[in-house]
Amino acid sequence: MPDPACALVAPMAHSVALSPALRPSPRSACVVDIDCYYSLSSPWAYFAGPRLQDIARRHRARLTLKPYDFQAVVPKTGGVPLRTRPEPRRRYHEIELDRWRKHLGMPLVLRPKHYPQEIPADPDWNKYAGWMVIAAQRSGLDAFPLSHALLRALWAEERDIASPQVRRAVADENGYDGAGLSAAETSEPVQSLYRQFSAEAEARGVFGSPTFIVDGEVFWGQDRLHFLDRKLETLRGGQ
Repeated sequence: MPDPACALVAPMAHSVALSPALRPSPRSACVVDIDCYYSLSSPWAYFAGPRLQDIARRHRARLTLKPYDFQAVVPKTGGVPLRTRPEPRRRYHEIELDRWRKHLGMPLVLRPKHYPQEIPADPDWNKYAGWMVIAAQRSGLDAFPLSHALLRALWAEERDIASPQVRRAVADENGYDGAGLSAAETSEPVQSLYRQFSAEAEARGVFGSPTFIVDGEVFWGQDRLHFLDRKLETLRGGQ
């Protein structure tokens, strides 16, 4: 039976700080955590954004964004990257994107110009935005709006988030220090966390994006958010 007291002392969702000085106090040590493993090139992570934010806020859960090396991890854990799928599955992927954009009422370009349809010339093209999100989160900022804005820029606004100028602009537009976050992307603390999140994803069997883990239970995909919601309700003991 979950301890109701633990459920009710959670800070505002996704106010995550990973530095020792900003770790939760003993009183908030039993806050329910949501670990979100994802890639900053995932349309499904984009679709998940508003509902995930709502779920975390309603349950006063602590959401930690964990961008990871999708290309390196997923082939080891059973996932199939889009560009390696046979053409029938790629066509079906577009059908599903179209269904979900209509269902959710969210703008999305089915084939955005800055999402490589073949093997990209720059293998790190979708890592930079994840590093920026990690930099924001590590510094104690609420990185969720930045994350969603970067995903929206790629999937709805036809902007090239592999470009540092675009990332800085997106960050500035959303109230962050774009230049500062951009400069921190390749810093050792940020890179260390990226490696850590990638190792965690592999060890925990993550094979897609987004994947949410709560209390050891895995929820893969934005279409599993209903079950994530129910899990959090159970952990809070109905409070």
